[in-house]
Amino acid sequence: MTASANNVTQAAIVTGASRGIGAAIARRLAQEGYAVVVNYAGQAEEAQAVVQSITSAGGKAVAVQADVSSSTAVKQLFDDSIKAFGRVDVLINNAGIMPPTLPALADTDDDTFDRLFAVNVKGTFNTLREAGARLQAGGRIVNFSTSVIGLALPGYAVYGATKSAVETFTNIMAKELRGKNIRINAIAPGPTATALFLNGKTPETIERMSRMAPLERLGTPQDIASAVAFLVSDNSAWVNGQTLRANGGVV
Repeated sequence: MTASANNVTQAAIVTGASRGIGAAIARRLAQEGYAVVVNYAGQAEEAQAVVQSITSAGGKAVAVQADVSSSTAVKQLFDDSIKAFGRVDVLINNAGIMPPTLPALADTDDDTFDRLFAVNVKGTFNTLREAGARLQAGGRIVNFSTSVIGLALPGYAVYGATKSAVETFTNIMAKELRGKNIRINAIAPGPTATALFLNGKTPETIERMSRMAPLERLGTPQDIASAVAFLVSDNSAWVNGQTLRANGGVV
């Protein structure tokens, strides 16, 4: 990991940024002028490819490995980010997992439950705790929830519960950050064409879910990245402690 902190005016950490929505957000924020920390858990080559795409376009980016479910790893993630760019202004809590088989609550085993809460809830908690102490004044945080909370689809009970916790974190932490001039919001995507969403679903299921929204298509990673770019921009300066459903009107 090499980079220079010189001439960096704003730096952003994007967790889970090696592919899908996270990669799209990293590229979009780089286009907006941010130096970007591309966090990944295990996909080193994919993370480096995202970094390469950013630097080839004239942006600044580094890849930093960290499992967000580990508080020690998250502290090191912030240390490495500050070492690379001298500061952290934006945190995008995109890292998350979803069980590919989508079991009913009564059929969910302990390992699945524990892993979902470890990454989706504890991981968000770990990064928020660091951000509360280490973000620059005027910083912005965007957490990731899901429109599944509104849809209440069978099979998503435990996953939805993890994201309900994230929405609660968002609303309450916005008040706890009083006096620091740090805004925190959440985004709740609907069905979006990513590997995480498509994994384990039949073509018929994908087609059916594509037609759920009035716009009759799945969202794209770029759709979500655009909404995130809004939430970290001055255009949303009066938006704080909220959850934005970016789902094409599905709920």
